[in-house]
Amino acid sequence: MSMSHLYGRREEEEEGVEVESFEVTDWDLANEFNPERRRHRQTKDQATYGIWADKDSDEDERPSFGGKKSKDYSAPVNFVSAGLRKAAAEEKLQQQKEEAGSDDSEDDGPSAPSAPPPPRGTAPKKLQMGNFRGSQSQRFAGGIQSGKGIGNWEKHTRGIGQKLLQKMGYQPGKGLGKNAQGIINPIEAKLRKGKGAVGAYGNERTHQSLQDFPVVDSEEEEEKEFQKELGQWRKDPAGSVGKKKPKYSYRTVDELKAKGKLAGRSTAASAGELAQVKVIDMTGREQKVYYSYSQMSNKHSVPDEGPPSLSTQDQKGSGFALPELEHNLQLLIDLTEQDILQSTRRLQHEKDVVVTLSHESRALQSRLDAEQDAIQRIEAVLALVGRFPSGEMAPGEAPTLQECAQIFETLQTDYYEEYKTMGLADLAVAVVQPLLKEKLRSWDPLKDSSFCLEDIGQWRAILESRDFHSSAPDSNMDPYHRLLWEVWIPVMRPCVTVWQPRIVGPMVDCVEVWAPILPLWILDHLMEQLILPRLQREVDTWNPLTDTVPIHSWIHPWLPLLHSRLEPLYPPIRSKLSNALQRWHPSDTSARLILQPWKDVFTPGAWEAFMVKNIIPKLALCLEELVINPHQQQMEPFHWVLDWEGMLSPSSLVSLLDKNFFTKWLQVLCSWLSNSPNYEEITKWYLGWKSMFSDTLLSQLLIKEKFNEALDIMNRAVSSGMGGYMQPGARENIAYLTQTERRKDFQYEAMQERRDAESVAHRGISAGVPTNFKDLIQTKAEENNIVFMPLVAKRHEGKQLYTFGRIVIYIDRGVVFVQGEKTWVPTSLQSLIDMAK
Repeated sequence: MSMSHLYGRREEEEEGVEVESFEVTDWDLANEFNPERRRHRQTKDQATYGIWADKDSDEDERPSFGGKKSKDYSAPVNFVSAGLRKAAAEEKLQQQKEEAGSDDSEDDGPSAPSAPPPPRGTAPKKLQMGNFRGSQSQRFAGGIQSGKGIGNWEKHTRGIGQKLLQKMGYQPGKGLGKNAQGIINPIEAKLRKGKGAVGAYGNERTHQSLQDFPVVDSEEEEEKEFQKELGQWRKDPAGSVGKKKPKYSYRTVDELKAKGKLAGRSTAASAGELAQVKVIDMTGREQKVYYSYSQMSNKHSVPDEGPPSLSTQDQKGSGFALPELEHNLQLLIDLTEQDILQSTRRLQHEKDVVVTLSHESRALQSRLDAEQDAIQRIEAVLALVGRFPSGEMAPGEAPTLQECAQIFETLQTDYYEEYKTMGLADLAVAVVQPLLKEKLRSWDPLKDSSFCLEDIGQWRAILESRDFHSSAPDSNMDPYHRLLWEVWIPVMRPCVTVWQPRIVGPMVDCVEVWAPILPLWILDHLMEQLILPRLQREVDTWNPLTDTVPIHSWIHPWLPLLHSRLEPLYPPIRSKLSNALQRWHPSDTSARLILQPWKDVFTPGAWEAFMVKNIIPKLALCLEELVINPHQQQMEPFHWVLDWEGMLSPSSLVSLLDKNFFTKWLQVLCSWLSNSPNYEEITKWYLGWKSMFSDTLLSQLLIKEKFNEALDIMNRAVSSGMGGYMQPGARENIAYLTQTERRKDFQYEAMQERRDAESVAHRGISAGVPTNFKDLIQTKAEENNIVFMPLVAKRHEGKQLYTFGRIVIYIDRGVVFVQGEKTWVPTSLQSLIDMAK
């Protein structure tokens, strides 16, 4: 490689002579880094057609620096040069030549030949743009007529493009696309007038483009934008460093106020105190003094201005430097800013004060209106209260109870707040009490129990508070309760004192009539403090042997009202009845009449104890004195005993008969059978005694066993021939009697079981028929009033534990297991019920 290739060489540029530069080109770099590369540049045809491009012997030659190769100006040019703008006269002349040339080319048609290429020695740098533009217009637009002959060449070929388009719905003469929105005519070319670039001669859109794409060009806006951007360019950036104009920062009053607000938020002290603080700034090259924190925060307030250079400071100092004047001006500016900020703060403060005062004014006005309304309502309340009776009124002018009730109803409905706030309900005691006392002065509760009942019931609806619950007389008593306590109770107290408890009807009627409107504690006071002590004194003076009036006739009417309060009266009554029965004989039926009303009043235990102590011994003595004689039987003592069947418990009566009757009765039967008896008479005697017993007694197991024992004795006597001579048919009669009696017992048991099943089914209609053992236990628990429920989170061997009353059980395969001391014991359902009871 020669040195001339490395450094290049320069030749004088003359007209028509090509000049090469002395720079390292891309070809040089590629040649150095890839020596094996092909030694020629790739032409355009080679880049386009590859191996099918035409080869030129001149192109294969290696380019050299000394070769003087002239350009072929006859070859077509594929670019448009912007060129240089000529003078106005020359440009106008050129435009006229182009218009004349375009007219000639249109007349000549598509076959007009292009202009000959210029000679080699003319204009190597500047091309003849007019001739090129004319030839280009003839190349692209010549010989093509709009909308005619498009696709005619297809008839000379075997292509099927037109047929495929028609199969896909294309119609000749219309555009392509689903909606035929494609263009029909080919794109038109428009001749540019001069040598300028695109857009230099105005809008170049054709009529077809405006029709297909109707877009309005805003030329004025583009021109303004272009001028705006044009002013931003610098013509000489390097020379403007030393001539830079100073930038001034203008601050409006609004900006100053906004910055003052931010500064005021960032500090806790007041604006007046901060404005007088002297601040010495030692952070810079020289000491600076500020007279407020706001001045110090504004020392870098000029935007986009860096620290001046030394040359700039020298220029300022040499040109115009008055530091005292600058300091004074800056001080005036700072003081003015502080005045503006203080004025703004004072204005904002005054505005806030105005808003606060206006709010307080509205609040005071609304309060004043409310007070005025309250005054008017209070005046109306005073007017209503003034209508109540007072000492200054004449006797005939005072309102009645009905009028006072109307006034209180008006106060409650129209002036409820004042009624509750002022406690006007307490006024009723002072107003209504004298009127009610005067009305109840002549009232006798025993003669007319419902007197004044409606009036006091009306005052209850007016005065009684639903949320107030009082249990004793005190200072905080409800007005209605106080009214009854001070008016109604004083009338009832002397009435109960003179009342005769044995004349029970009037007092019971009075209490029953007044009970619905009396407070509970007043009713309890009436019962416990007035009526019950009076009954106790009367019970103490009662003598069952001398008094002709039974005690239950004047004690039992109080049961619905006093309930368990009468319990203290029962022991004295039982004691006196027991004393009266010491000399009693079962033949006296008056004792039964006296005791029968008390059977359901006394508790079962107390009643059973009273019977065992006072009645059963007398009946046992009566049965012991009974003589059983089949030939002449006295039945009155036996009837005296059986008359107490409803008064005595079944177990007590069965035990009494077992010990004192059946023993003698069976002995008489045995002795009779041993003395050649008449079995027909024995059968009648047996049936006669059995008919004396009721079905309830016959259903008892012990009674059944005794009668069955008698049948067995008779059967053994007939079978063994005891007694010597036996009547014909006696054995059959006794056997028949036994079978009949057993059948009756069986039928009675079956009927009893059927009744029990029907009762259980009747009770199970609502609860449902038990489907498993647990449901059966639940049903039995409900029948016997026993609590049966599962224990939460309690199990034994995976089985759920239940409480049956106080017993803990669990169920496994239809068996109930009860918890014992050390283990679980299986038990029957009836035993479980007995243990739970």
